[in-house]
Amino acid sequence: MAEEGAAVSKRVKIERGSGNVFRDLGFSETEARNLALRSELMIRIEQFVEESGMTQARAAQRLGLTQPRLNALLRGKIDLFSLDALVTIASRAGLTVELRVRPAKSARHSAAAAS
Repeated sequence: MAEEGAAVSKRVKIERGSGNVFRDLGFSETEARNLALRSELMIRIEQFVEESGMTQARAAQRLGLTQPRLNALLRGKIDLFSLDALVTIASRAGLTVELRVRPAKSARHSAAAAS
Protein backbone atom coordinates (compact mmCIF):
# COMPACT_ATOMS: atom_id res chain seq x y z
CA MET A 1 0.00 0.00 0.00
CA ALA A 2 2.94 2.32 0.45
CA GLU A 3 3.40 2.21 -3.29
CA GLU A 4 -0.09 3.60 -4.00
CA GLY A 5 1.03 7.18 -3.52
CA ALA A 6 4.40 6.71 -5.16
CA ALA A 7 4.79 8.25 -8.57
CA VAL A 8 5.21 5.72 -11.34
CA SER A 9 7.67 6.80 -13.96
CA LYS A 10 7.59 5.23 -17.37
CA ARG A 11 10.01 5.92 -20.14
CA VAL A 12 8.18 6.79 -23.35
CA LYS A 13 10.06 6.58 -26.61
CA ILE A 14 9.10 9.32 -29.03
CA GLU A 15 9.85 8.72 -32.68
CA ARG A 16 9.58 11.33 -35.42
CA GLY A 17 7.05 10.38 -38.08
CA SER A 18 7.77 10.17 -41.77
CA GLY A 19 5.15 12.78 -42.67
CA ASN A 20 2.82 10.08 -43.98
CA VAL A 21 0.76 8.34 -41.31
CA PHE A 22 0.12 5.38 -43.60
CA ARG A 23 3.86 4.82 -44.08
CA ASP A 24 4.29 5.04 -40.30
CA LEU A 25 1.62 2.34 -39.96
CA GLY A 26 3.70 -0.01 -42.10
CA PHE A 27 2.23 0.35 -45.57
CA SER A 28 4.64 0.25 -48.50
CA GLU A 29 5.75 3.63 -49.86
CA THR A 30 3.55 3.24 -52.94
CA GLU A 31 0.44 2.21 -51.02
CA ALA A 32 1.03 4.88 -48.36
CA ARG A 33 1.13 7.62 -51.00
CA ASN A 34 -2.05 6.33 -52.62
CA LEU A 35 -3.83 6.16 -49.26
CA ALA A 36 -2.68 9.67 -48.36
CA LEU A 37 -4.04 11.05 -51.63
CA ARG A 38 -7.34 9.23 -51.22
CA SER A 39 -7.74 10.36 -47.62
CA GLU A 40 -7.07 14.00 -48.58
CA LEU A 41 -9.76 13.82 -51.27
CA MET A 42 -12.19 12.16 -48.88
CA ILE A 43 -11.63 14.91 -46.30
CA ARG A 44 -12.22 17.64 -48.91
CA ILE A 45 -15.39 15.95 -50.15
CA GLU A 46 -16.63 15.59 -46.58
CA GLN A 47 -15.96 19.31 -46.00
CA PHE A 48 -17.94 20.12 -49.15
CA VAL A 49 -20.92 18.09 -47.92
CA GLU A 50 -20.81 19.63 -44.44
CA GLU A 51 -20.44 23.20 -45.69
CA SER A 52 -23.12 22.81 -48.36
CA GLY A 53 -25.87 22.27 -45.79
CA MET A 54 -27.42 19.66 -48.10
CA THR A 55 -28.92 16.47 -46.80
CA GLN A 56 -26.92 13.34 -47.54
CA ALA A 57 -29.55 12.32 -50.09
CA ARG A 58 -29.29 15.65 -51.93
CA ALA A 59 -25.48 15.72 -51.72
CA ALA A 60 -25.31 12.15 -53.01
CA GLN A 61 -27.48 13.12 -55.98
CA ARG A 62 -25.26 16.13 -56.70
CA LEU A 63 -22.13 13.97 -56.52
CA GLY A 64 -23.58 11.18 -58.66
CA LEU A 65 -23.61 8.65 -55.82
CA THR A 66 -26.20 6.65 -53.97
CA GLN A 67 -26.86 7.84 -50.43
CA PRO A 68 -25.36 4.64 -48.92
CA ARG A 69 -22.21 5.11 -51.01
CA LEU A 70 -21.86 8.74 -49.85
CA ASN A 71 -22.41 7.55 -46.29
CA ALA A 72 -19.54 5.07 -46.71
CA LEU A 73 -17.31 7.90 -47.94
CA LEU A 74 -18.29 10.14 -45.03
CA ARG A 75 -17.56 7.28 -42.61
CA GLY A 76 -14.03 6.99 -44.00
CA LYS A 77 -14.35 3.64 -45.75
CA ILE A 78 -11.22 4.37 -47.79
CA ASP A 79 -10.92 0.82 -49.11
CA LEU A 80 -14.19 1.27 -51.04
CA PHE A 81 -12.96 4.21 -53.14
CA SER A 82 -10.30 4.32 -55.82
CA LEU A 83 -8.27 7.45 -56.45
CA ASP A 84 -9.97 7.78 -59.83
CA ALA A 85 -13.47 7.60 -58.31
CA LEU A 86 -12.57 10.21 -55.67
CA VAL A 87 -11.19 12.61 -58.30
CA THR A 88 -14.48 12.30 -60.19
CA ILE A 89 -16.54 12.89 -57.03
CA ALA A 90 -14.39 15.89 -56.06
CA SER A 91 -14.87 17.39 -59.51
CA ARG A 92 -18.64 16.99 -59.18
CA ALA A 93 -18.35 18.85 -55.87
CA GLY A 94 -16.81 21.76 -57.74
CA LEU A 95 -13.31 21.07 -56.46
CA THR A 96 -10.25 21.34 -58.66
CA VAL A 97 -7.84 18.43 -58.34
CA GLU A 98 -4.32 19.05 -59.58
CA LEU A 99 -1.68 16.43 -60.26
CA ARG A 100 2.03 17.04 -59.81
CA VAL A 101 4.50 14.42 -60.95
CA ARG A 102 8.20 14.49 -60.10
CA PRO A 103 10.96 11.93 -59.71
CA ALA A 104 10.99 10.14 -56.36
CA LYS A 105 13.78 11.17 -54.00
CA SER A 106 15.56 7.85 -54.42
CA ALA A 107 15.38 8.18 -58.23
CA ARG A 108 16.91 11.67 -58.05
CA HIS A 109 19.78 10.42 -55.90
CA SER A 110 20.35 7.47 -58.22
CA ALA A 111 20.42 9.73 -61.30
CA ALA A 112 22.88 12.10 -59.64
CA ALA A 113 25.18 9.24 -58.63
CA ALA A 114 25.15 7.83 -62.18
CA SER A 115 26.26 11.16 -63.69
